[in-house]
Amino acid sequence: MSSKEKSLDIFQMLYESAKKRLEEKTRLLDSLGVKEYFSEGSIRINKRTCKGIECKLCIEACPTDALYWGYGDVKIIEDLCIYCAACVLSCIVDNCIQVKRKRTDGKNENFGTPSEVSKLLKNISSKRRLTVTNRRFPSIERYLEEIVSSK
Repeated sequence: MSSKEKSLDIFQMLYESAKKRLEEKTRLLDSLGVKEYFSEGSIRINKRTCKGIECKLCIEACPTDALYWGYGDVKIIEDLCIYCAACVLSCIVDNCIQVKRKRTDGKNENFGTPSEVSKLLKNISSKRRLTVTNRRFPSIERYLEEIVSSK
């Protein structure tokens, strides 16, 4: 074997490590009965602004128990986090918790305040309602037909 064949391909090792981690996360979430909607993401808690022991609201809000109290501050188990934003919605300090996530369609979302999350959720709900309405009534003629036939 040549020295090139013996040398480790760091990129292959990183890829395999990430693949194993993703498989493990999928297995963990399946066991909890939780569906993951985001292809990737990250969560960060600003330890300087976190009121942690005084509130623990983010810990109580987390549906997968990815957040927990440990050794004087809020800790994160990244493999359990589904980047749902429940923690940000419940946090009493703006920009204390920062969530970045990437939807399966490739769209990136970043937020750190409850108002940003609410605005994002309202946008998503509006798009879904519009999609359902367009599917049900693809044209004004179809809508009028439904109205007339229901009378």
